[in-house]
Amino acid sequence: MKKGFVLLLGILIMFPWHVKAVSLAENAKSAIMIEASTGEIIFEKNSHEKLAPASMTKMMSMLLIVEAIDRGDLKWNQMITVSENASSMGGSQILLETGEKMSVQDLFKGIAVASGNDAVVALSEAVAGTEDEFVKQMNERAKELGLNDTNFKNPHGLDTANHYSSAYDMAMIAKELVSHEKVLEFTSIYEDYLRENQENKVWLVNTNKLVRFYDGVDGLKTGYTKEAGYCLTSTAKRGDTRFITVVMGEPDTKTRNNETTSMLDYGFSQYIAEKVLSKDSVVGTVRVEKGKKEAVKLVPMYDVTVLNKKVGKKKNADYEVKMKQLTAPVTKGEQVGELILKVEGEKERKIPLTVNQTIEKANLLEVYLNHIKSMLGGNLEV
Repeated sequence: MKKGFVLLLGILIMFPWHVKAVSLAENAKSAIMIEASTGEIIFEKNSHEKLAPASMTKMMSMLLIVEAIDRGDLKWNQMITVSENASSMGGSQILLETGEKMSVQDLFKGIAVASGNDAVVALSEAVAGTEDEFVKQMNERAKELGLNDTNFKNPHGLDTANHYSSAYDMAMIAKELVSHEKVLEFTSIYEDYLRENQENKVWLVNTNKLVRFYDGVDGLKTGYTKEAGYCLTSTAKRGDTRFITVVMGEPDTKTRNNETTSMLDYGFSQYIAEKVLSKDSVVGTVRVEKGKKEAVKLVPMYDVTVLNKKVGKKKNADYEVKMKQLTAPVTKGEQVGELILKVEGEKERKIPLTVNQTIEKANLLEVYLNHIKSMLGGNLEV
């Protein structure tokens, strides 16, 4: 079950002989820019240096929270009772009170927009029972993602001994986080209210001003402490191209924002992510044992892109499919295999595959009739 595709050669155009070298993130202690769908690094500077990440820490917290919601362990409309531990958090807050009840959705908004330390602790306790257990899960998830420059000591990012990460690791966490499109609905909010019709309402204004002032930015997380300096993980999308940038240890917010926008300007001017397979692209058909239908079509779980320079030769690519035997019931959205993408000059990428429809388990009569049809050489029913 192998199939290939080749991207067409791009049109070669004349380019000036003398091109000024691009200088990016000159004031940052460390920085990186990647393309989100491929993970390809466009630019990096001291990207594995271990530094205090400040509130960019909350990206890992948000990732664990949204994954808990995806598993069904938590619901967006679920009411959370705020503990004394959560309400006592210093730094940026949404002014939670001990014993107050607030929905998961509003608490998550408080994290994504206003960087609420009290909100992230309240949700960390809801996910893991205690803040300490949640931090343990944060570090375990970092290891699962293959991150070697990170050690979390809290879910919020306030300066603590031995709490560190790197621009590279922050970018990889962000890459995982933006795959949950629901998150971007919150991080793209510029201003909103909590408890809007109550006396203790709170006005939220996004700490990431680029959400309002840079075309395509819809996240992701700012950070500042005395030790960390000014930090920002940003993401912007135009067409099928999404970039993630990280700057750490900037001297002030103006420099932080200017150097981030310069990185994004460079990325969008020079590169384009070209879609080679969509979520609806059929990459194979497989038999389903004991199913109401005998076979089902395989599709990627998300769009598959290849990053190319806007000028010059396009990369060649092909793929192969690897999967397990399927037995009904099989549910649309569950992973049933992998597409191994091989792109010229890159490491192999593994894209999870699912089925294009749910196949329920057949009753005995249906199993028998399918068996007879198979013996008579009938085509697989999909």
